[in-house]
Amino acid sequence: MAVYRTVVVGTDGSDSSFAAVDKAAGVAADAGATLVVVCAYHPASRQDVERAQDELGDEAYQVVGSAPAEDTLQSARDRAAKAGAANIETVALEGQPVDMLRKVVKDRKADLLVVGNRGLNTLAGRILGSVPAEVARKSGVDVLIVHTT
Repeated sequence: MAVYRTVVVGTDGSDSSFAAVDKAAGVAADAGATLVVVCAYHPASRQDVERAQDELGDEAYQVVGSAPAEDTLQSARDRAAKAGAANIETVALEGQPVDMLRKVVKDRKADLLVVGNRGLNTLAGRILGSVPAEVARKSGVDVLIVHTT
């Protein structure tokens, strides 16, 4: 089996994606690899920001912009550390999940990409495509699809 040096895992904060983080952390720990946890996000529209500020006041920062992604990444980092990963990096990027995962894989010269299987067995996933299916086709590196559902 190949020894991985850099493992990238995607998370959106869902239970399914956190299960993938746990598995990726275990693989990274066993290989002595760097684990890079990625969260792609979409910025809130001006209307969403104004509505959040009206309803939440000073607390609006928690639900707009990259703040939710940063919170997700902190939770993922904590889980990864508990699973044994020692060298953990986090990346929040604005954009589509598949594109951002491919970008980080390329930029970090990763040799393994880990994602959960969420969306693979749904009708929408079969018609519209799913993150696991797309990254498996397009990533150019080994892909581990973790059974999470």
